[in-house]
Amino acid sequence: MRTIVLMLDSVNRRFLKCYGSKEPAITPNIDRLAQRGVVFDNHWVGSSPCMPARRDMFTGRLSFLECPWGGIQPCDDTLPRALRKNNIFSHMETDHFHYAEMGGENYMNQFTSWHLNRGTEHDTIHLRPCKTGIPDISHAETPKEDWLGIYSRSYCATKKKYQGKKENYSTARTFDRAAAWLEESKDADQFLLWAEGFDPHEPFDVPEEFLKLYRDCCDFDPDFFWPPYDVTQGYTGEQIRQIKYRYKALLTMADYYIGKILDVMDRYDMWKDTAVIFTTDHGYLLGEHGYFAKNYMPDYNELMHIPMIICHPGYGPGRVKAITQNIDLLPTVLEMFGLEESRLANPIHGSSVLPLMDGRREKNREYALYGQFGKNVNITDGRYVYMRAPVHEENQPLYIYTTMPYILGESIGLDMMKKESFSRIDSVRLSWSDYPMLKFSTKDVICETTQGFNGRFQHCAKSMLFDIEKDYAQEHPLQDESMESSWCGRLKEEMKKADSPPEQFERLGL
Repeated sequence: MRTIVLMLDSVNRRFLKCYGSKEPAITPNIDRLAQRGVVFDNHWVGSSPCMPARRDMFTGRLSFLECPWGGIQPCDDTLPRALRKNNIFSHMETDHFHYAEMGGENYMNQFTSWHLNRGTEHDTIHLRPCKTGIPDISHAETPKEDWLGIYSRSYCATKKKYQGKKENYSTARTFDRAAAWLEESKDADQFLLWAEGFDPHEPFDVPEEFLKLYRDCCDFDPDFFWPPYDVTQGYTGEQIRQIKYRYKALLTMADYYIGKILDVMDRYDMWKDTAVIFTTDHGYLLGEHGYFAKNYMPDYNELMHIPMIICHPGYGPGRVKAITQNIDLLPTVLEMFGLEESRLANPIHGSSVLPLMDGRREKNREYALYGQFGKNVNITDGRYVYMRAPVHEENQPLYIYTTMPYILGESIGLDMMKKESFSRIDSVRLSWSDYPMLKFSTKDVICETTQGFNGRFQHCAKSMLFDIEKDYAQEHPLQDESMESSWCGRLKEEMKKADSPPEQFERLGL
């Protein structure tokens, strides 16, 4: 058996034809997968954003109740590790630069082989020193007063190298190399190919070849391709529309290069003995609810209700309506290779979705539990979504449990703490592992980003309950104390199943 995971970052299912989009992006290759495979209608994130989602996928465990953005822990048992122990080769081909940043430790290294294609987002590979030393790469510095959105000197240096040619972009290099790897490995009996593109993650810089497909929809400002992590107030309707179509054009580009891998499979009739999983880590807001981007606002469906398609030689086309989550990826791939999840070092929260595809089970779980560390904790049964907010403005009590004390680009040490607070770092053991963890009080850790946790998020102060069958856009919160009380009880039970640290219940007033 061979398995290919096709992973894109920040894919919005509302632009995919297979999810009934009213304004679909041009994605003929994702459409090919949907026509051949099983489409999962009720698939949800576990931990958000990028690296927390990947840790969930790699380990089959929810992590957002224990720690924020971070690396693979020494005590984590992972999908590539399990395959390696059973003589199954795994290869990662990616341009997701967060794997190489502080806070992305030990992900790529889990694979038998891996290759990182540089040049996404704030990657400084093409940055050069200025006369006075290190160039100012802060978001605040812009080349002109009327610059819209985020400006990155690092990315602008990369953009010059691309010269507008699609083959130079990191998405092209990633999937071209992945297709070549697949062709070179076509005679192998067992392997996992993890082909992961950073697009359509921002910045929404798109070669003209793909942008022109949407030029009838709006005029594009060549400098406005990176929306801020902020509210949309102050931006015109046309500017917001422009960003949406830039995003769709970038999704079309990513789809085009996914087609390179599907073409190899067609050429060698690999569909008969190779499974393909297409999915993403989370979505992205393009003006909905008055927001750009992710992280700092409530976890709306646009962010957390994500696509997954599985093509497997043993299963015909179809749809699964049962609730699934990204934590199900690990046990699903293990079952594809005939491996038992009981042999993993740690208990997992996920379940294989193959029994849902062939009718052996009707459902894996009653509820999906999801969220971001230090923010609201959310639960859904597919009909209702309940978002539980921290009850106190200071967002306490809240602790980080980790053996890898890093978050995005910084260490939880001298970068984020006062030296005198080091003495308050404890060593503890969590319920699911005997490996000692460092325990940090978030009172001692300074984090000022959109992934911050030093106080309740400005836009997430209220708990909200939605009937997404009647109000999928989540525009009309229900006002029903009895229903909310019932959902609080369900949330408590699901948090217990997810091995939640006890203080999380107090933080949420549960």
